[in-house]
Amino acid sequence: MMYYLYKLSESGTEWLHGFNVFQYITFRAMAAAMTSFLLCILLGHWVIRRLISLKLGQPIRTADEVHKLFELHGKKAGTPTMGGVLIHGAVIVSTLLWARPDNMAVWLLVFTIVACGALGFWDDWLKVSKKNSGGISERTKLFGQIAVAGVVAAFFLLNPATEIQARALYVPFYKAPVIENLGWWSVVFFGLVIVGTSNAVNLTDGLDGLAAGCTATSALAFGVLSYASGNVKIAQYLQIPYYPFAGELSIVCLALAGASIGFLWFNAHPAQMFMGDTGSLAIGGLLGVVAICCKQELLLVLVGGVFVIEATSVLIQRIVFKVTKRLYGEGRRVFKMAPIHHHFELKGWPENVVIVRFWILSVLFALLGLATLKLR
Repeated sequence: MMYYLYKLSESGTEWLHGFNVFQYITFRAMAAAMTSFLLCILLGHWVIRRLISLKLGQPIRTADEVHKLFELHGKKAGTPTMGGVLIHGAVIVSTLLWARPDNMAVWLLVFTIVACGALGFWDDWLKVSKKNSGGISERTKLFGQIAVAGVVAAFFLLNPATEIQARALYVPFYKAPVIENLGWWSVVFFGLVIVGTSNAVNLTDGLDGLAAGCTATSALAFGVLSYASGNVKIAQYLQIPYYPFAGELSIVCLALAGASIGFLWFNAHPAQMFMGDTGSLAIGGLLGVVAICCKQELLLVLVGGVFVIEATSVLIQRIVFKVTKRLYGEGRRVFKMAPIHHHFELKGWPENVVIVRFWILSVLFALLGLATLKLR
């Protein structure tokens, strides 16, 4: 919307010349970050009051389910959840305000936020209404995420302008694609990226502010990556895939970073509200789609390293438990509890120590991801 003020300035009217600044993606991206941050700060208390009035309190797993962890987290029962709507709203408003509305990839990201957010909202609603930690089935959640991935795949693979490059597989440190044409395996690959990232962020959202802080660093990193992918001179210099529409996506990424930091104002330990699956599924889906849009899908594994560690710990725990139960009749565990942030809690680390140390790791992973741009 604000971009059109730049178009007005081209009319030659002298007093409109100041609007030339709106042509620059960098300016609009920073403005989007500030807008989403301020929206979260200004509306945060109102959202908390509304969630409380609607009795949307977070159910906590019982002592029978999580044993000692219940002693650490039991006091959090009833904390307002579904706070992800604040993040969604701030990102969407900022995006519509500052991004170019003629960029279809921007609308693809808006669709992803809405679709994955609605899936998470449904999950949270069932948990709250049933007053337990259950929700929609894993199969239903997976089906919804795959449906989003199908839309993303259709956006790229049915468009002659993007189809060829979308089918290629790029690996960090290599300037040329390692596989030039994945064929219809591209659909499977896109599905793995979106489903994996969405669930990884969801698993990370287990401690106050953990997911929000890690989201901010990952979103900032992909803001840089998408801007570089959308600038032909920078893309050629860094020898990375060039997508002309990718630059505008940095506005969405910085809006997400700003909203995450603004949400963290209320989500920091001790949290006044939780984002719930409403927020985490949408954030993960959005990051996955951004990675696809700038052809840095595998780099997402490094940039979102904390999310990957969290998801991997759950996968390892499940596999080892099932295999040992079949072999020995009793399941054995690698970690005291998965995801791994709970393992460190049960080892005696205070919650805020776990959170800050994981934030530090997320900053390092983001910087390492950006450093690969010069190692090609």
